[in-house]
Amino acid sequence: MVDISKLFRGKELSESDQQLLTYIISNMDTVLQMGVRQIAKENYTSPASVIRLSKKLGYTGFIDLYYHLLPLVNAETVPAGTSEDEFFQLDHALVLQHNSIEDMDEFIGKVLSLNGKFIFIYAAGFSAIAAEYLYKKLLLLGKQVILATTLDSIGVLENNLKNIGAFVAISKSGETQSVIEKLQKARNAGIFTVAFTKETPNRLGECSDLNFKVTDQHKLDDRNLLPNTFFPFTLLLVEYLLSRYLKEINEVDEQTEEGKA
Repeated sequence: MVDISKLFRGKELSESDQQLLTYIISNMDTVLQMGVRQIAKENYTSPASVIRLSKKLGYTGFIDLYYHLLPLVNAETVPAGTSEDEFFQLDHALVLQHNSIEDMDEFIGKVLSLNGKFIFIYAAGFSAIAAEYLYKKLLLLGKQVILATTLDSIGVLENNLKNIGAFVAISKSGETQSVIEKLQKARNAGIFTVAFTKETPNRLGECSDLNFKVTDQHKLDDRNLLPNTFFPFTLLLVEYLLSRYLKEINEVDEQTEEGKA
């Protein structure tokens, strides 16, 4: 179930590097005890190759690589006997666990409160479903919104840059190259950028002005074959952000009415 491509997206790994990484992930229970020399021996390569692979992936060495991969790989394991009840009893507090009130207020102030400018929403694959939901919710609020996916021409963004006030990207992995490129183009044009991604470090989150981190218990399941919380939790987070925005509007209206009285 583990798709290793998301681990090295944007990094230059040879075929032998990828085979070595696959071996390490497939043997997470034993590789730490085996050590670099034994891992190299099992893969007909040198200990230096294992170290080079670790550094190519951005880690200081094999031990650093191992402890960063461990929670990702463990998250892909569905415990035997997991029931539907246990899945639906996941703590809803996880929706807000990685995001501060300050982040939410910034989103409200720089995105939801935009006037005279468009909010541009972009996503690919399954994330486009969540993007369409946000798009329709914003339309109901009377916002100026543009929705685009990988099926749309790059011109949809480029031809509207001067009219866009905020760019919002949704990506479960945070590593989809087309989404990253669009967000960077918007940011280079001086547009405020927001990314909804999984909670672990990813390139899209790192290059956005504001990153909402959503808990995803199957972080390496790029094909979305396993049950995951990312998409439902993203929708819950969207609803929470909108509820805070509407509450602020109502409070302003009440204060205005009191002032008139």
